[in-house]
Amino acid sequence: MVNFQRPDGKSVQGYLAESARPNNPPAVVVIQEWWGLNAQICGVADRLAAAGYQALVPDLYRGKATVQAEEASHLMTGLDFGDAASQDIRGAVQFLKELAPKVGLTGFCMGGALTLLSVAETPELDAAVVWYGCPPLEHLDASKIRIPLMGHWGTQDESFTIDLVDELQEKLTAAGVDYDFYRYLARHGFANETAVGPGRIPTTQYDPVWAQQAWDRTLRFFGRHLG
Repeated sequence: MVNFQRPDGKSVQGYLAESARPNNPPAVVVIQEWWGLNAQICGVADRLAAAGYQALVPDLYRGKATVQAEEASHLMTGLDFGDAASQDIRGAVQFLKELAPKVGLTGFCMGGALTLLSVAETPELDAAVVWYGCPPLEHLDASKIRIPLMGHWGTQDESFTIDLVDELQEKLTAAGVDYDFYRYLARHGFANETAVGPGRIPTTQYDPVWAQQAWDRTLRFFGRHLG
């Protein structure tokens, strides 16, 4: 765990996975699902570190995490998305920008929605990847998005439907955003390896085949735009 400063000067903690690559390798900020800063999302940062990136997961819930959907919904509802995007996430990007030549951003579910909000609020970013998450479109100013964007979406996603993705694409296209979206015959959370077995939310389902394809595309994208 490390501490970093938000633009307003407040301190936030986060999980930092360091790459073994020398000479200040590029970096990625990773945004959690609604569960909080848990082992699964730290594993995403570790995966990026193994691929050669420094990766930082800001602790948006300030130490709280859960495995219960009802509590996760409560934690997410209590989060100020505008503050998280413009302060916590931008602060994490600025922290990494002092360590790395280029910094990307990626997020899953709730973190995907925050990724879209953050790319419009964080000029220090160089590229971003969204995983099955979108904010209410009236809160997204697509005209401020100046970086390459990739998105991964499940055609059977009941939380963020393909109709919503269609509307998002129309908004991004109208604003001239450079984006590539990919659709998979999958349900919500298809890249979360813990979305399996008893206790999982019925509307989520891990799919290792589609997850691997989406990760391959993500790493190629970050390799092209971050190095």
